[in-house]
Amino acid sequence: MNTSLTETSLGQIARELPGATAIFHKHKLDFCCGGAKSLAEAAAKRGLDAQAIAAELTALRPEDADGERLAELPDAELIAHILERYHEAHRADLPELIRLARRVEAVHREHPLCPTGLAEHLETMLDELAMHMHKEEQILFPMIAQGMGGMAVPPITMMRHEHDDHAEALALMEALAHGMAIHAEACNTWRALYLGLDRLKRELMEHIHLENNVLFTRFDGRLGSFAQA
Repeated sequence: MNTSLTETSLGQIARELPGATAIFHKHKLDFCCGGAKSLAEAAAKRGLDAQAIAAELTALRPEDADGERLAELPDAELIAHILERYHEAHRADLPELIRLARRVEAVHREHPLCPTGLAEHLETMLDELAMHMHKEEQILFPMIAQGMGGMAVPPITMMRHEHDDHAEALALMEALAHGMAIHAEACNTWRALYLGLDRLKRELMEHIHLENNVLFTRFDGRLGSFAQA
């Protein structure tokens, strides 16, 4: 990276610096749909010290990497990774989270911290994600795999906008779950629900990042979403 970390976009840092996404998660910095924002801009919006976060990033050790550099994978291999690591995981995880949310809402409906409305929202998220992933699997990814990169830009634009919708859905999910903070009175089901929601949030953000800031930018040259660029 030629410019200082604070002036570098979150998407570029996440793409090029192994371990950076864990730091962004810790500080609740949106590196997927907000990938076009610089570290300084994103930190200022949340009232954080950009220089302190940059110091954390600079101190990353090689072992903080989570495997091979995905940004260097060819298109077909990156798509295969996205399908196996994220598409299948979302399809497997969301139905169980919906079941847990229904149970918590039914048993603890009188508790002031009950995540009322969460199960219904997760059902909507599952439906929207399923449609989104189906379009990628049946239209966009085959186009890319067949070398039709130029023709892929319009569907990429649509996928980026839908990613923005997914980010908004994650924000509402977290709000309905009261920040996903596990309180002292939470039963095992409640705890399992919030741990699962936290994992879903992390994995969906990683998923969107790999598409927006790694795969898609190879064809449209953009980081993050069009709405935020």
